[in-house]
Amino acid sequence: MRIEFDIIESWIKPNARILDVGCGSGELLEQLRNNKSTNGLGIEINPGDFDQCIAKGLSVINQNINQGLENFTDNSFDTVVMTLTLQAMRRPDQVLLESLRIGETAIITFPNFGHWRSRLHLLFRGKMPVSEFMPYEWYDTPNIHFCTIRDFEKLCNNEGIKIENRAVANTSNKQSFWAKVMPNWFAQVAIYHLSK
Repeated sequence: MRIEFDIIESWIKPNARILDVGCGSGELLEQLRNNKSTNGLGIEINPGDFDQCIAKGLSVINQNINQGLENFTDNSFDTVVMTLTLQAMRRPDQVLLESLRIGETAIITFPNFGHWRSRLHLLFRGKMPVSEFMPYEWYDTPNIHFCTIRDFEKLCNNEGIKIENRAVANTSNKQSFWAKVMPNWFAQVAIYHLSK
């Protein structure tokens, strides 16, 4: 179980209408359905993940998020969730704004590329880091927009997006003291609860 799922669950109201953008195999939707009695819908482009969602009895549609979310009306969901998806979008700023158009709130998680290991790897090795958490080379990574916690908060400020909550964690599913005190340096995963 990923730690961000438990944090996300704590921010979701019972019986909420949830849209999980880039839902993968539906783990979060299933957890929210079982623990919070949510009414969830997933969006997934990967056929294998799509089939796993269907096998779990989840509602899911096959859609390319990069082509927009115009098929959803304003405020049609209580919360739009994107876990480790935003950095893989062609225009993350537009996807973020669309999420807050169709949801009253949005919960976004992303890898923090400002983490000290990434900085040191670049400094001493002179190349993009490859790790268990981010196992891709620079040329085959789905992460096309590398951002830090500071970058994301600046985007929110520029777009007038309110940060309701922020949590940070590392890949060993812990919320460390240092990650809370200096998140841009020590957090590997950032979790944000946003509103308009």
